[in-house]
Amino acid sequence: MTLGRRAFAHAAAAAAAGALVFRPSNWFPDATVLAQSVALKDIVPKGWLIGAAVNQNQSDGRDGVAVDLITRQFNTISPENALKFQSVHPEPDRFTFDAADRYVAFGRDRGMAVIGHNLVWHSQTPRWAWDGADGALADRATMLARMRTHIATVVGRYKGKIHGWDVVNEALNDDGTLRDSPWRRGIGDDYIAQAFTFAHEADPNVELYYNDFNLATRPAKRAGAIRIVKDLQQRGLRIDAVGEQGHWRLNTPAAGDIDQTIAELRQTGVKVMITELDVNLLPQTGPRVAGQPPSPESNPYANGLPDDMQQALAGYYADAFRVLLKHRDDITRVTFWGVSDADSWLNRGRMNYPLLWDRQRQPKPAFDAVVRVLTAK
Repeated sequence: MTLGRRAFAHAAAAAAAGALVFRPSNWFPDATVLAQSVALKDIVPKGWLIGAAVNQNQSDGRDGVAVDLITRQFNTISPENALKFQSVHPEPDRFTFDAADRYVAFGRDRGMAVIGHNLVWHSQTPRWAWDGADGALADRATMLARMRTHIATVVGRYKGKIHGWDVVNEALNDDGTLRDSPWRRGIGDDYIAQAFTFAHEADPNVELYYNDFNLATRPAKRAGAIRIVKDLQQRGLRIDAVGEQGHWRLNTPAAGDIDQTIAELRQTGVKVMITELDVNLLPQTGPRVAGQPPSPESNPYANGLPDDMQQALAGYYADAFRVLLKHRDDITRVTFWGVSDADSWLNRGRMNYPLLWDRQRQPKPAFDAVVRVLTAK
C-alpha cells in the first residue's frame, strides 16, 4: 500500500482513537489563513532546520512574493546553483562570487542557517578542473591541487558564515559502487576523503555532509553511503550528516523504507538530513525531442491538479513527516527543493506539483497535512 492510500486507510481508526490524522482538504481550516498564521520553522521539533532551495531571483530579492514566503516559513536555505563549481570557479584563475555573496547575505540577514551546496560533484563542474594535456585526464597531483584550491578558496571565503557544506555530492551508483566520475578516475577512490580533508582545513568549525539520492529506494546504494561514512570515520575525518535527497514519487519510497533508511544511516553515528525534498507526480517518460511539446500522456495535469491527486499528495507528505517525527532526534534538517510548484526543477516543460505551495505561492492541502502532523507531535 502506498503512503497516500495508507493515510486514508488508517484515518477512521486513528480518529476513533483520538489521534490527529490527515483528512481531506475540506476538513481543514482555510489553507491561506493557516499559512499566514503558522510557520513551519515554529512548529518543527526543537533543533530542526527546515528550509528550501532558493534560486537567484529569490536570493537577489527580485521575487518578492517568494522572499516573503521564505522569510516567514523557513530557518535555513540552500542554493540551487549559486555555489556550484561552475558558478563560482568557471576558469582556473577566476572566481565569480557576486551571486554567491548575495545568497549568503540573504540568509544571514534573516538569521537563517546557510547551507553550502556543493563542493565536489561530477556535474556542473567545468572541464578544466579535470583536463590534462592533449585532452587526457590530469594526473592525481594536478587534480588534487585544483580541488584543494577550489575548496580552500570557496569554503575559506564563507568561513563562519555557512552552517554546513555538501562536500561530496552523488558519488555512488545505484548498486552502491563508486561512480566512475572524472574525480575518481583522476585521483582515485580516496578523492572523497581528500575533499573532506580540504573542507575541514578551510573551516574547522563548519559541518560537513555527504549528499546523495535514492538512498531510501536502493538498499545497495544506502549501504554504499554507509561505507563512505565509515571510511571517513576510520580516517579520523569529520562528517556530521548524510543527506538523503528525498526526490521521491507518490508511490515510492514507502513509509517503512524511509524509516529503515534513517535508522540504518543513524547507526553510523552521524545525523540524517532530507536535503532536496519533493514528490514527483508525473509519469516517468523517456527523453523528449528538443522543441517538441510533451505528449498528453506525459503531461496529464497540464490544466491543473485534480482534487484526488491533491489529497494523495497531502497523504504522502503527512505519512512521510510522521516517519520523520518518529526519528526527531536523528534528523537535523529537512529542505524542500524549491519554494513552490512554479520553481520546481521537476517541471522541465511539463506541469508538476511536487511542493507545498502552488504556482501562485498559495499553500496546498499538502501544507495543511504537514502542519497537522507537526502540531500533533
